[in-house]
Amino acid sequence: MTKKVTNHVKVYTCKCCKKQLTTDSNGKLIELTPKYQDINSTLERIYENRLMRLKQKSLSSSIY
Repeated sequence: MTKKVTNHVKVYTCKCCKKQLTTDSNGKLIELTPKYQDINSTLERIYENRLMRLKQKSLSSSIY
């Protein structure tokens, strides 16, 4: 595993041929094309923003 985009989407690199693969919406491995790189970066941004909001919400609720 090269990169964890979200809990369900990851990027893998083959040790032999160095080809990059990612998981699609069905959980199957597919080649990492520019289209899927864009999708993964958008998913990662949304996922990180969601985690930050949840963390801030839990911190603010624990203060009261």
